[in-house]
Amino acid sequence: MELCYGTRSFPQLIDLPGAWHGNQFSDESEYVYNLSSQEVEEIENALCHFKALGLDGDLICRQNFPLPTVGKSLDRIRLDVHEGKGFGLVRGINPLDYPAEDLTMIYLGVQSYIANLRGRQDEKGNMLVHVVADNTSNLSSQHHRHSASEITFHNEESGDIVSWLTRSTAASGGRCIIASGYAVYNILNRHHPASILQLSQPKWIFANQEGYPRPLFFYHRNRIMLNFGRVPLIGNAIHPRPAHLPRISMKQFKALEDIERAARKVQLEIETKPGDIHFINNLFVLHKRDSFKNGDGVGEKRHLVRMRLRDDELGWNLPESLRKEWADAFGAGLDKLWHVDPMPEGYFPLRSYPN
Repeated sequence: MELCYGTRSFPQLIDLPGAWHGNQFSDESEYVYNLSSQEVEEIENALCHFKALGLDGDLICRQNFPLPTVGKSLDRIRLDVHEGKGFGLVRGINPLDYPAEDLTMIYLGVQSYIANLRGRQDEKGNMLVHVVADNTSNLSSQHHRHSASEITFHNEESGDIVSWLTRSTAASGGRCIIASGYAVYNILNRHHPASILQLSQPKWIFANQEGYPRPLFFYHRNRIMLNFGRVPLIGNAIHPRPAHLPRISMKQFKALEDIERAARKVQLEIETKPGDIHFINNLFVLHKRDSFKNGDGVGEKRHLVRMRLRDDELGWNLPESLRKEWADAFGAGLDKLWHVDPMPEGYFPLRSYPN
């Protein structure tokens, strides 16, 4: 039996490996792949092989970054991220052992075994986004990318897969927290079906996507997908909702609150370590972070390097209303910029109404 919301039929229950609850993972070995010293050496050998080719770093791919042993494990993570539980983590690289350029190439080399396409993350074409605390201005200190405050569950605006390399961690806090959108759907469908009705209607107007109202939850090609962030829908102190746009209704606001409450019930908290490389399926896994406090030491300042990815073979077929964001990120012939370290203001424009 399927429940019909609007013009689409939605499943009664999602019974897939991706419909997990965080408390079912009794040991982090169920989602963390710990590299052995021999495997780290294999990655370093692949780095040397690539550098000897004399190619630009953005040309790294699995064909020129050979990982005969590690690659088999990464292939399993690739399949799990796309068709299984929707997330995975590779651990064992020590960022202090490499200059920034080499560390970035290692990240790209490992990542190329999970997805072969890399997406732009802003209008300038930045491919690497540095997520660091920045209190040099009121705008940056309250923007998701540079704030030290807790943020709510969300997806990134584009990318089947969101990945980040942890170059360093905060003195305290800043955990990665994820939640299965499938599990959230099951909770809402059972206890708050009216919210599913709201979320599946093409009546949500995003401040950063004014041209086309769209749903937040999709049922497309027999897959439940979700893509949203609260700020483009309700605004905040530094990004108030534009006056010419209608406010969301009370029913819509309740639906957003229901998502957040359900996600907190099923969330998984991951204690991140320097060198960790995360991969999450951005089409059904929500993510957030808790608040954090940096220390005075160099190794006590939280620094993530984020990428948005898609795979030619395993990438999902997208609903029509998501395709423009994906085309802006992954379209051929677009400008691309690669900054391996944080740059001064202006190099990484802060997107208004970030998810």
